[in-house]
Amino acid sequence: MPANKNAMTRYMILDGLLSNRYHDYSLDDLTEEVSRRLSELYCDTKGVVRRTIEKDIDYLENEGPFMAEIERRWVPCLNRETGKTTQKKCLRYKELGYSIFKKKLSDDEKYLLGEALSLLGQFDGLPNFEALEQLRQSLQMPDGLRHEPIILFTKNPLENSNLLGELFTAISQKQVIELHYHTFAAPDTVKQIIFHPYLLKEYNRRWYVIGVADCDGKILSFSLDRIDTIMPQTALDYIEPSENLAERFEDIIGVTYFDDSPIYQIVFWADDTEMHYIKTKPIHESQRNLTKEKAERLREETPSLKGGAFFRIDCKCNYELIRELASFGSGVIVLSPAVIRDKIIKRVKEMAVSYNC
Repeated sequence: MPANKNAMTRYMILDGLLSNRYHDYSLDDLTEEVSRRLSELYCDTKGVVRRTIEKDIDYLENEGPFMAEIERRWVPCLNRETGKTTQKKCLRYKELGYSIFKKKLSDDEKYLLGEALSLLGQFDGLPNFEALEQLRQSLQMPDGLRHEPIILFTKNPLENSNLLGELFTAISQKQVIELHYHTFAAPDTVKQIIFHPYLLKEYNRRWYVIGVADCDGKILSFSLDRIDTIMPQTALDYIEPSENLAERFEDIIGVTYFDDSPIYQIVFWADDTEMHYIKTKPIHESQRNLTKEKAERLREETPSLKGGAFFRIDCKCNYELIRELASFGSGVIVLSPAVIRDKIIKRVKEMAVSYNC
């Protein structure tokens, strides 16, 4: 495709890159990113050269109808191979939030945006919510719009309430971060890691961030209450996830994932009280009631279990699974496999010892 035919597409791509405050792009970075995105849009394009991007930026600044103010600034850049920090000249719009394609919102867009901002305001820790609230009020919503919360969430307040929002921003903007954290075992020892965040997950009223370590690409999860600070590393290239992490968590309860654990077919019985709770709030997404024939066979094998219902879930074994199954006490009895049943028995015995101390 001739360069002049995709000039407007290049301007649109450059506009997004130059307005992005979460990444720093040098001229070479801009050339590489524009080439990559063009190749995704047009299979017959061969990309662009640095000279083309130089001309495009000059056009945006001086020759076209836009007259955009673009600043050049030196940014520290970590060399992963040598471990040394160098400087590279990066470009971005001088004015925060500037775009050559900015347009006004319609009344319908204002209304929907206001509703979305009202919902976001119910999450503690989103960044600069004061600014979001000012934006919502500035939209001049129609009279009668509800300002009371429509959806309420159970919250576990964080000591550093900005963390959730900062991580949300880092993930959405594909930004590398330096993460400073501590463990429960050594709360006074601060550790640090260069981290590529991919996903925020809530489990049992606690938030976790999942991503990969820059040093070895290993998938890790960190509880937000063990994170002290995060520092954006705008000069580092973001590594895209190699797998669908949402699918990864389909096979477990909670966030602890063991690669070497098989997916177990876990059969359990719930008494008359717990079975209604479990039916309406499944322990795992794979949960299902056993068929009449299988249930009758299990009743013959376990005559001591009166009433109730039999269930099955398919998931990997981790701490959260054992804790969840054991939390029902005598109301839930794991029948198979033996490895899961034995772990439950061990946990119950340890509890009995602790209560008899």
